[in-house]
Amino acid sequence: MRKDVRILLVGEPKVGKTSLIMSLVSEEFPDDVPLRAEEITIPADVTPERVPTHIVDYSEAEQSDEQLYQEISKANVICIVYSVNNKKSIEKVTSHWIPLINDRTDKDSRVPLILVGNKSDLVEHSSMETILPIMNQYSDIETCVECSAKNLKNISELFYYAQKAVLHPTGPLYCPEEKEMKPSCIKSLTRIFKVSDLDNDGILNDKELNFFQRTCFNMPLAPQALEDVKNVVRKNMTDGVEDNGLTLKGFLFLHTLFIQRGRHETTWTVLRRFGYDDDLELHQEYLFPLLKIPADCTTELNHNAYLFLQSVFDKHDKDRDCALSPDEVKDLFKVFPYMPWGPDVNNTVCTNDQGWITYQGYLSQWTLTTYLDVQRCLEYLGYLGYSIICEQESQAAAITVTRNKRIDLQKKQTQRSVFRCNILGARGSGKTSFLQAFLGRNLLKQRKIREDHKSFYSINTTYVYGQEKYLLLHEVMPDFDFLSEEDLACDVVCLVYDVNNPRSFEYCAKVYKQYFMDSKTPCMMIASKSDLHEARQHYSLTPLDFCRKNKLHPPQPWTCNTVDAPNKDLYTKLTTMAMYPHAKLRCMCTCNRCTFCICQNILRSQLLTNIKAKFYSVVLNRLHDVGAYLLADEECSLIQQVHAISNVEESIYMESSVQLYGPQARHMAQADLKSCTFWLRASVGATVFAVLGFAMYRAILKQR
Repeated sequence: MRKDVRILLVGEPKVGKTSLIMSLVSEEFPDDVPLRAEEITIPADVTPERVPTHIVDYSEAEQSDEQLYQEISKANVICIVYSVNNKKSIEKVTSHWIPLINDRTDKDSRVPLILVGNKSDLVEHSSMETILPIMNQYSDIETCVECSAKNLKNISELFYYAQKAVLHPTGPLYCPEEKEMKPSCIKSLTRIFKVSDLDNDGILNDKELNFFQRTCFNMPLAPQALEDVKNVVRKNMTDGVEDNGLTLKGFLFLHTLFIQRGRHETTWTVLRRFGYDDDLELHQEYLFPLLKIPADCTTELNHNAYLFLQSVFDKHDKDRDCALSPDEVKDLFKVFPYMPWGPDVNNTVCTNDQGWITYQGYLSQWTLTTYLDVQRCLEYLGYLGYSIICEQESQAAAITVTRNKRIDLQKKQTQRSVFRCNILGARGSGKTSFLQAFLGRNLLKQRKIREDHKSFYSINTTYVYGQEKYLLLHEVMPDFDFLSEEDLACDVVCLVYDVNNPRSFEYCAKVYKQYFMDSKTPCMMIASKSDLHEARQHYSLTPLDFCRKNKLHPPQPWTCNTVDAPNKDLYTKLTTMAMYPHAKLRCMCTCNRCTFCICQNILRSQLLTNIKAKFYSVVLNRLHDVGAYLLADEECSLIQQVHAISNVEESIYMESSVQLYGPQARHMAQADLKSCTFWLRASVGATVFAVLGFAMYRAILKQR
């Protein structure tokens, strides 16, 4: 909506242009009328539409043609004033003023016109019969108002209609010649209908209509008002109401009716609430709300955003198979002006056996978009109506900006959920296969992917210590001479080489020494195609010696040439390294020959596990027996006291019974105590052994 309105009054001399302005301001007819009134500004709090209004007068006696042309170009609406008792001034409307204004304005941005018949107090008849043919001839004419500056008749209405012609124009909405809404208006209202149809059944039920009404007009409709609206549609359309709900045709018919009856403001209120500007385009402030992202911070979707996206998925997953078919994806993006997802998305996220995007893949793609291009994510959420459905100020409420990465390193903990891993390696080393294996695709499935549908990204979830995290893999093009800041900015680096290619490792070694040797970014070396024969690498050091020299983990063997889905343990390790770059993670070798592996096997041995379990069991049993004994002792004491008051003999009997019970209980406790002592000694010995073993492992690891 415009921030102000500029109204220009033109017409033949002596028709009362200046008198109209002065009567509006002073609320009385002026005795002395100047040749031209100065520009007047009416404050926003006085006008019905709450918008500042500037009223500009034109005088042929005081202004030149050039000044008139300048005022026409600046005006938002032009009032052509004529005198109802002067036929010549009416003829000048079509012969002079309308052609002059049209010549000075662009065809695509015509200024709305209002015909003003002044001096209605001097005649008894109306000039509408003469004016109606003119209005039918020129579509730029919004309306015609007959008024009297002397009697103050329709003065306020005149300027209200002028404001309305600017703030709620008919032109973008309706075509008077064809008596139907314009295609751009139908397209906008169709999107609004689909966004408001929360269950995607093609019908706005009472709950959805009330939500729509409350969203646009801040108040719900009474049950009777809802029925009245549906009855109006039923009388005029056979398929406007179905299952007691409003169909799209009925929804469009209602707005056509509003426009035809002069209630443009109703339709414009709806359009503007859903983000449309005067040209029926979603304006930039709606699609791209302000979001400040400090340096070295990333963007993620918050919990409310995931809930909203989940509701959108459920809304369009009509067959409830937890995957979106191509038709369901098209239906989801009908509210977009273009198709945002290409065929490469199916090779970026998880899909089912039919190649359809699964629920997890759907959320992963949104997570990827938010991380890589948050402005695009804001745009997409705007098309889906996030701020309206979730009743938020803007889509920016769906975004979480993470704290600076340096703070995470200082505190040695992170709150982030998305981590980026850049994959580097020579051509043919298996980088693309490594990305696709993360999505659960073996070599056989990867060979079916078309070359033009390949993606340089893949994203999926991993679990680190029970926490679900997103790992984003990005394949970097093998250009050793130039790696951009984006290629180097990541949470963990994965250097991939082909064990079967003797020249493959050299690229990884050079990249590491050039870019990552002195950085704090953790790196992992991947020995891909481990199912093939391992060739001797043409480099001064073997991959294992290179990793030892640079204090890296040993090269991790990996292959996707498997029958089932490739193993995902490596991806979990990468995520863990990204989450805890400061920590020295466990040795990842599995040789079972080195000191580390021997210590680990001892600590994880079945003997220590059994001793630990037995110790816990004995302690628990002992606590249970002691508790039962104390409870029985307390109960016997209470019985003694009660019976001692009533009968002495019974008291003696109870005392003897307690004496019989006590030694037996103590005897049982001593037997358990002997067993417990044995296991306690065994447990202490095992614990000492484990501590010594762990200390030896730490000492050896420190030397390595």
